[in-house]
Amino acid sequence: MFEDTIEKESSSSSEESLQLVSFELSGEEFGVDIMQVSEIIPISKITRIPQAPECVKGLINLRGKIVVVIDLNRRLGFSPRESDSLSKIIIVKVKDTTIGMLVNSVNGILKLPLSSIESTPDMIKSKINSEYLTGVGKAGNRLLILLNLARVLGEEEVDELNQLSSSSSSSSSPSSPSSPSLSSSSSPSSSYSSSSPSSSFKESPEENT
Repeated sequence: MFEDTIEKESSSSSEESLQLVSFELSGEEFGVDIMQVSEIIPISKITRIPQAPECVKGLINLRGKIVVVIDLNRRLGFSPRESDSLSKIIIVKVKDTTIGMLVNSVNGILKLPLSSIESTPDMIKSKINSEYLTGVGKAGNRLLILLNLARVLGEEEVDELNQLSSSSSSSSSPSSPSSPSLSSSSSPSSSYSSSSPSSSFKESPEENT
């Protein structure tokens, strides 16, 4: 069971290492730098946002702070999956904006020697936009796909999410029609861009394995 707050450990080893939070999406194990993670929480009530991009799951109230939750399966181009008892929301900070990432499950925290990190194989690049990846890490017989959250959620996307949470925080209801109008896609293969030129969400191409 994870505590609300992630404790960042200082490495006492002489070998440089990267501390990661590992989680599962679509049968693959991923890792993100623990320094970007503040909390791991169970699924709570998520309020849908009308006309939001398809990867935006909705809003949660995190101790009085409105946080936008994205479905990381959809954002990376995987098929969406129904949430269950193993599903978790990883609270991260990207460019000073707090965001929740819905994942299938969280495996734990591990330290990965920098020497075990390699470039991303073409097989993985064929499934996921290579711009989102920093490489792969080997831990025993496990292969972790390392995500670059600043690329997964670019500057314009983060600004949009920040606008969504700020707008909802100032209204009496998170699902108020005063939320920014971001048209969702009619099908998973469509882009995330809205009818407004300012919307920057675009879906990663979903390819067959």
